[in-house]
Amino acid sequence: MAFSSVLLFTHLCAVTLAYSEPSCTETPGSQFEFQQDGDYLIAGLFPVHNSRSITRKIPDLPDCNTELFNKHGYHLMQAMRFALEEINNATSTLLPGVKLGYEAYDICSEMANLLATFNIMSKQNVEHQDELQLRTETHYDPNTIVVIGPDSSTYAFTTASITGYYLMPQISYEASNELLSNKWLYPSFFRTIPTDRYQVRAMLQLLSEFQWTWIALLGSDDDYGTQGVQSLSKLALKYGICIAYQAIIPSYSKDTRAQILQVIKGIDQTNVNAVVVFSTKRKASGFFSLVIEQNITDKVWIGSEDWSMSTLVSMVPKIKSIGSVLGISIKSAEMPGFAEFEARSIESERSKANEEPVCRNETFSEILACCQVCDQCRSLNFTGIPSLLEPFDIQSSFNVYTAVYAVAHALHQLLGCNSGACQKKQVHPWQLLQQMKQVNISIHDAPLYFDNNGDPPTGYDIIAWDWAGDSVSYKVIGSYSPNPERLLINRDLINWNAKDNKTVPTSVCSAECQKGYRRVLTGTHVCCFNCEACPAGTYVNINDVLNCKPCEIHQWSLPESDTCLNRTVEYLPWNDITSVVLLIISVITLLLTVATAGLFLLNLNTPVVKSAGGKTCLLMLSSLACASCSVYGHFGVPTAVGCAFLRELFCIGFTVCLSCVAVRSFQIVCIFKMSGKLPKAYEFWTKNNGPQVFILVSSAIGFLISFLRIVLDRPVPIENYSISPDKIVLDCSGTQSAGSAMETGYVGLLSFLCFAFNYMGKDLPANYNEAKCVTFSLLIYLVSWLGFYTTYAVYKGKYTPAFNTVAVLASVLGILGGYFMPKCYIIVLKPKLNTAAHFQNCIQMYTTKKSEH
Repeated sequence: MAFSSVLLFTHLCAVTLAYSEPSCTETPGSQFEFQQDGDYLIAGLFPVHNSRSITRKIPDLPDCNTELFNKHGYHLMQAMRFALEEINNATSTLLPGVKLGYEAYDICSEMANLLATFNIMSKQNVEHQDELQLRTETHYDPNTIVVIGPDSSTYAFTTASITGYYLMPQISYEASNELLSNKWLYPSFFRTIPTDRYQVRAMLQLLSEFQWTWIALLGSDDDYGTQGVQSLSKLALKYGICIAYQAIIPSYSKDTRAQILQVIKGIDQTNVNAVVVFSTKRKASGFFSLVIEQNITDKVWIGSEDWSMSTLVSMVPKIKSIGSVLGISIKSAEMPGFAEFEARSIESERSKANEEPVCRNETFSEILACCQVCDQCRSLNFTGIPSLLEPFDIQSSFNVYTAVYAVAHALHQLLGCNSGACQKKQVHPWQLLQQMKQVNISIHDAPLYFDNNGDPPTGYDIIAWDWAGDSVSYKVIGSYSPNPERLLINRDLINWNAKDNKTVPTSVCSAECQKGYRRVLTGTHVCCFNCEACPAGTYVNINDVLNCKPCEIHQWSLPESDTCLNRTVEYLPWNDITSVVLLIISVITLLLTVATAGLFLLNLNTPVVKSAGGKTCLLMLSSLACASCSVYGHFGVPTAVGCAFLRELFCIGFTVCLSCVAVRSFQIVCIFKMSGKLPKAYEFWTKNNGPQVFILVSSAIGFLISFLRIVLDRPVPIENYSISPDKIVLDCSGTQSAGSAMETGYVGLLSFLCFAFNYMGKDLPANYNEAKCVTFSLLIYLVSWLGFYTTYAVYKGKYTPAFNTVAVLASVLGILGGYFMPKCYIIVLKPKLNTAAHFQNCIQMYTTKKSEH
């Protein structure tokens, strides 16, 4: 592979010389700044000149000295020399006893960069080695141990491919293309400028910060611009940014003028106010000259780090008219003594102007070396150097400066200089490469180390062009840090180049929807939409603005909501005023029942108690007491026990009570009306304990119905969400179930029997005639439960248990008041009526009256 590379280099040189042999001017003293001897050599690739030609039809090597002088590239080369002078200083403890030399190459064109790289890699006398040696890596021994540069990502791809094969460290100061971080392709590549991966994220966060979601995206037609555009367009949607227009801008020339004008027309037609320009400074300069010509004004331009602080762009005539410019910039830095060093360097060059040329044109390396001249460098006014050093120059020069120091620190470890003296020895590039990966230093308070991809940890400054009349300054308004990722912007520092310099310009396709409105897309871009209100029970989430999401079951929302509220949990608490009133009534009811039972027990053998049923009355009162106790399950949070048994307690208690009333009424009818007509049936009924059997069977049927309901369809506590959209009503299930209907139906059947038997005995003696009292009691029962079910049909809420309690208490009080209170009245207040004589007299009167008819 090494042999093949050398052959390729030779072939390219031959082709180049065959077409156009470079004629380098032998200017006296012109080479001194481009090389310096040393124990170890550093190769530097710097664009001291820029080629005038955009494209070349043949691969020739231009005379860089005749091309356009690039002041920025000159500063970069001087930054390397300045760092080496500091390191080689006799008082330096970094590499004591070691002198670092350099070879600088003016890469004014892509061919110059390529040939410079091949020249660096083939400095040994390879023509004296046989092919077998060339194929043996151990014989590869270049003079140069590291390459610093180049500035362009396009040039860096070529250089990194070659240096990577030989594992020669290469540190670029301006090549930011993120593809260069690929260690499989470029294993020896490092850089002191952040990767474009971070720059793209910084741009997107800047756009998000000001809510510029409708943008145009432009990139220069080189690796730097195209890769930047590609990366930004991939990530844009994740930040909610839509690219309305995307294009590539070429270098400005007569041939490309129409293409650039078409790009400008596209920007104008899409009605975007924010334009991201990911371009090199030379191509951005030509582009903006046409933007000004086409009178494109009042826009916000987001600049990449290569042009945002370049005077090549900011000095374009009338550029103030384009609008506001925000840009990404590499971190500001200080290089104390650098301006003075450049001044001394220029003065030194002038003093050597009359020295004889040292060029030899015997080999191609010597021819190439003779091309490294810079006549314009000596014409600089060294007294004005501080003014020539723009912020962009200092920042990039600092990147070169730190690159040289990174190499020096790696050599410091490799040569064992910690003891105070370095051990001079042969250093292979791959050895230096391993040490470069371990570098972790701080230069003028700026940390420098390389991650696994060879990238530095530095972030960016965010700058804004600040106009004072027709002069522009670059104001740092914020910063971006990649790890952890964070963008900080001080908006108060920005003076927008607009009529209102404090109002943030807008760049959106559709105005942001109000809270509680979802976006209805009107095209292919997610940034173009109409707004539609979300209905009640739904909300629009900031993470999904396209859909109205339903609230959780325990939540609710009004129309046009952007969040859901928790529903109010409703139940009838014990301390509610309604609960307190009902509890007092229930206690009174229970006390009345117990008191009535006590009164009946004391007067158990009296005629009134016997005619009412005797001991059966005590069973009735006990069942009413049980029924009244069931109301206590309706207060507080419903429980499993309360739901399952308390309603059943009422049903069973009331079933027993009605069974007793029914059998007592039937018994009276039998005595007065059926005993004479059906004596055998009456005798059978009496001898076989008919009343007791009826009560037992009737109660057992009621108990069986309740038991089956508990087993098959047990009521349980539930959270009822359907009653109200903003409430959760705690209730028991099964209020309208089949089991509940059977229980109610059976109690209704017993009520009908009670009414029928009492109606049959409506003409019996007054002491035995209970028709009116029982009918009144049953009517109260019927009305109370009809009222409850009617209310339940139209209202289900917090006070539903209260209505249920009222129905239960009304039913109990109806029996208690309609059936038992008249007896209590006679026992307590009319004792004369509670005698056997009175009852016999009533029976005789009934018999006499009946015989008359």
